[in-house]
Amino acid sequence: MGKQLLNQCQDCGAWTLSTKCHKCGGTARAAAPIKWSPEDHHAQYRRRLEGVEGEGWSQKLPTLPDMTEEE
Repeated sequence: MGKQLLNQCQDCGAWTLSTKCHKCGGTARAAAPIKWSPEDHHAQYRRRLEGVEGEGWSQKLPTLPDMTEEE
């Protein structure tokens, strides 16, 4: 995945450019998800990295509970 520059500390909420907070030393994560584009030129590499094209990938996906009522 792409790297974002702006991160926010999970503990104190401070903004930083690194993955470690400069105020409290906590872990900082990306402030917002990376924007997605339907014209993603790297989608084929991302699918290969996630193993989407391989057999058995669909069995790893979570499933919704059965919502039918049993009478």
